[in-house]
Amino acid sequence: MASFFISYQTHNSLYLSILLTLILCLISQSQRCYGYSSFGFDIHHRFSDPVKGILGIDKVPDKGTREYYVAMADRDRVFRGRHLADDGGDVDQKLLTFSPDNSTYQIGLFGYLHFANVSVGTPASSYLVALDTGSDLFWLPCNCTKCVRGIQLSTGKKIEFNIYDNKGSSTSKNVPCNSSLCEHQKQCSSSTGTCPYQVEYLSEDTSTTGFLVEDELHLITDHVNQTKQANPRITFGCGQVQTGAFLNGAAPNGLFGLGMSDVSVPSILAKQGLTSNSFSMCFGDDGLGRITFGDNTTSSLDQGKTPFNIRPSHSTYNITVTQIIVGGTIADLEFNAIFDTGTSYTYLNNPAYKQITQSFDSKIKLPRHSFSNSDDLPFEYCYDLRSNQSVQVPNINLTMKGGDNYFVMDPIVMVSGRDVNNVLCLAVLKSNNVNIIGQNFMTGYRVVFDRENMTLGWKESNCYEDELSNLPVNRTHAPAVSPAIAVNPEPTSNQSNDPEKLPSSHSFKIKPAFAFIVALLLLLALF
Repeated sequence: MASFFISYQTHNSLYLSILLTLILCLISQSQRCYGYSSFGFDIHHRFSDPVKGILGIDKVPDKGTREYYVAMADRDRVFRGRHLADDGGDVDQKLLTFSPDNSTYQIGLFGYLHFANVSVGTPASSYLVALDTGSDLFWLPCNCTKCVRGIQLSTGKKIEFNIYDNKGSSTSKNVPCNSSLCEHQKQCSSSTGTCPYQVEYLSEDTSTTGFLVEDELHLITDHVNQTKQANPRITFGCGQVQTGAFLNGAAPNGLFGLGMSDVSVPSILAKQGLTSNSFSMCFGDDGLGRITFGDNTTSSLDQGKTPFNIRPSHSTYNITVTQIIVGGTIADLEFNAIFDTGTSYTYLNNPAYKQITQSFDSKIKLPRHSFSNSDDLPFEYCYDLRSNQSVQVPNINLTMKGGDNYFVMDPIVMVSGRDVNNVLCLAVLKSNNVNIIGQNFMTGYRVVFDRENMTLGWKESNCYEDELSNLPVNRTHAPAVSPAIAVNPEPTSNQSNDPEKLPSSHSFKIKPAFAFIVALLLLLALF
C-alpha cells in the first residue's frame, strides 16, 4: 500500500510537471516550445556612427538639422520612385566618390536606410549589405563586370569592398535551372544549366543581373544562454552587373532582401527547419538596431498584431488601418498601408494625410512656420517654438484591423541649425498613390513580420533591454524630443479605442479557444 502511494505520488508529480510545461508553452506560445532557434545581427542606420566608422566618413548632416531631414526625404523619393511625392529640392551632399570599374560617380552618401555586416562563404568574407523588406533576393557583387568595388574618400584614402568569388569559396555551388527557386527557367538552355536572375527596382533604371549560387551564411544564435553557430546553406544572387542607383552608392556591397517569396533568406531558413518563418526588426534612437530571424512572438498576449493583406501579384507587408486617433479625437477612416522599414518617414495620401495633419494642426497650440526659400523642409506642417517654451504634442494612434492600436511613439522632429531654429514638424509627408508606414513610426517597437501566421506584430522595446539583443548596453541616449518640449505623458501602446482610457501597455487578453484548452487541461489534472 505504501509503495502504491509513493508510485502514485511520483506519477502524479510527473504528470503535473508535464501538464505545467504544456500550459507554459501555450501561454507563451513561443518558438522555443517547438525547438526552433532565433538568429540575428546588428543593423545600422545609414548616418549612424558604426557605418561612418566602417567607411571613414566624418562629414554627414547632423541629425536635427534642415540638411539631415532634406537628405532623408530626398532619399525616400529616389528609392520609392513615383509612389511618393516628387516635390522638394535635391541635396547637394556629394561627400564620397564611388569608383565602379574605371568610372567615377559622385553621390550623396548611401541610398538605403539600414545596413548590416553579414558573413558568407568558406573562407568567410564579410559584406556591408543594405536591408530591404520591399524586395526578396539577397545578392552580392560577384565576379562583376559592372559594380562598385570601393570608395575613395575626399581625403584620398581608398576603401576596397569585398567582392564575392563563387569559385574562391569551397562551399559555393551554382543553382541549376531545375531548382524550385529559379524564376527565369525560360532563359535556360537546359534544366541542368546555371539559373540566371534579374531584378528591377523602383528607382529609375536600377537593376541587378547575374546567376544564382548557394553558399553558407554564418549566423550566431541570439539567445544569451544558448550560444551556438549555424551555417545554413542559402541561395543568393551572384551579381555581375549592377545599374542605376546601385552604381551611385545605393547598396554598394550587396542587398539583403527580406520579402515574402521563397527565395528570401527568412523563407529559406524556415524551410530548412532552422527557424520559424518570421523575423523582427527593432530600431533604436541612436541608429543602432537588431534583426532577429525566427522571432514569431506575434501570438504573445502582451503584443499588438494585425493581419497582412496578401496580394498574389506582389506580396508586401501591407496592413489595414481602420481609425486615426489624434489627441483623443477618433476618425473612422479605413485605408491600406505598407509597413516599410526601408522608408525614413511616413507617407500618406488623401484622405488619410489630410485627416492626420489637419487634426494635428487643430490641436497643437503653436503658430505655423512660414517657409522661405532657404529652409526647404520636406514637411508641410511645421511650427515655431520660442526659447524654453513647453508645448503638449497631440498623441497619434492608429487602430489596426482586428482592433489593436498602434501608438506612434515619436511622430515629430525638431529642426535646428544655421537656417532654421526651434521648429517642430510633424514627420508625415504627402504621397501620390500609396500609403507607407515608415521607420520613424516604428522607432520604439520591436516589429515582427510573422509570415507563418501572416500577421504584423509590435511590442514596445528600446532595443537594449530585449532578451534577444546582443547590443551593447548603453542607455545614455539623447532624448527623441528636445527638452524644450513637454510631450504629453500618455501611454505608449494600448488595446482600447477610448481616448480617455489609454492603458500603458497591451491589455492581457485570453482568446476563447486558448481559455478552453487551459481549462480542459486543468480539469484533467484533477483526475
